[in-house]
Amino acid sequence: MLPKKDKTMAADLTSGSVPHFYRDIYDILCPDQQTQLDQDMFIKLLMKSSLPKETLTRIWELVDCHHGYLTRSGVYKALALIAVSQQGKPVNDVVLQNFGCQELPRPSLGDLSDLKALSVRLRREKNPTRLSMSYREVCSRDIIKVTLIPKKKGLILKHVEYEVSSQRFNSVVQRRYNDFVVLHEMLLHRFPYRMIPQLPPKKLVKTDAHFIEERRKALKRFLTLVVRHPNISEDPLIHFFLTFLGRELDPLDTPTQSRLARDLMKHVHSSVSKLRDAADSIKEQTLEGAVDMLTFGRELSWLADMANTDSEWSSGGNETWNHLKKGFKSLHPMFPPISNALAEHSKQEDEDVVEKLNLFLDLLSAYKELHDRYDNSINKMKRKSSSDLSAPQEGEQQERRKHFALHCISMETQLVHCYMNIVGEMLHSLIELETIKHYKIYELWKNMHPMVENMNSADVVEERLGSASPTGNKSPYFPSK
Repeated sequence: MLPKKDKTMAADLTSGSVPHFYRDIYDILCPDQQTQLDQDMFIKLLMKSSLPKETLTRIWELVDCHHGYLTRSGVYKALALIAVSQQGKPVNDVVLQNFGCQELPRPSLGDLSDLKALSVRLRREKNPTRLSMSYREVCSRDIIKVTLIPKKKGLILKHVEYEVSSQRFNSVVQRRYNDFVVLHEMLLHRFPYRMIPQLPPKKLVKTDAHFIEERRKALKRFLTLVVRHPNISEDPLIHFFLTFLGRELDPLDTPTQSRLARDLMKHVHSSVSKLRDAADSIKEQTLEGAVDMLTFGRELSWLADMANTDSEWSSGGNETWNHLKKGFKSLHPMFPPISNALAEHSKQEDEDVVEKLNLFLDLLSAYKELHDRYDNSINKMKRKSSSDLSAPQEGEQQERRKHFALHCISMETQLVHCYMNIVGEMLHSLIELETIKHYKIYELWKNMHPMVENMNSADVVEERLGSASPTGNKSPYFPSK
């Protein structure tokens, strides 16, 4: 039977006793003695059951009280309905009555730790000004172990290595002290207004077992605070540090790779600049064509509206001019649509072709400036090192900064490669726009053919018909389609 306190809370469960699993789920979803479960959180719970959408909709209809939240009673009923549905039974109120005094079935919801993290994240999203996390929840984000790896015999250069394990990612990686230093530098740059714990110092003289053990403990404390931080722990850098199986975060050939990437981007920048200039020229030619078409139509309109001042003396009875004026009057309205079409296409060529290339060029220029700043920084370090005989720690700090800078350049280079697809998008837009433009303009020009034919005097028409090609085309200038 239901415990006394649960009978009231789960009054709509007509039969069956509530298992502890249900209460555990509710405590995860509604910590700190909350009495209501947020609707968004409940939907996430339903999704974890992996049931079909239709079934989830049915469960939602059976437990939804139309308040925007669920009580403990509603959550228990939903868990029971999920369980019976996973057993292949129909989802309705009657199916729960069959359990009598038996314990209600336990649904399969996957890893509960994921549900805990989800609950915390949703509560923080609802109120970003509140941390909405208890100490228990903070500690449950991850459990870190840092173990000293025994030194291998026969090696001249002996580096202290650590085995780092993460419960959250179910991972085990090997790291050196310098890897922690690189991580520390990156976190300081990425999170300037967050608490970044200090690293233990690197002892330059001969180290003893006590120093190594104390440093191991300090590294574990550093990493524990980092992976449990609500914001920092979600950064991809943490996932990379705890899962990447490489020996070091910065490969030895990074400077060489950086120079090769820089040369590649230099050539890409040059070619894309020429593509942009060519695309800009195409756009300008289209716009100039639009202006020319307006001029053409305007002048034909002016000719059509000219006063009829010719006489028998000047024309000798030839009606060509009057006939042409009538044609001009009917023809000049056909040119503004061509002008408008060309103007619109010029605008689209600018937005879909020229501006895409300009965007990519801005990124490439920023990439070049990044390398220039890096070069200036390295030169300053070299000048300072040659003029200042400071402690060895200063040299190591400069080397760490150099490694961090090269890592950032590597990430920025990868970002540029992501943007390279914009060139393909530009080509697709260019080909599509030019195809549409030429077809549309062709249709507009073709509509003028009958008008132009009617404008010509009878003798001109006869002359043209006489010179028609043997293929049967009546107009050598306007071949039939």
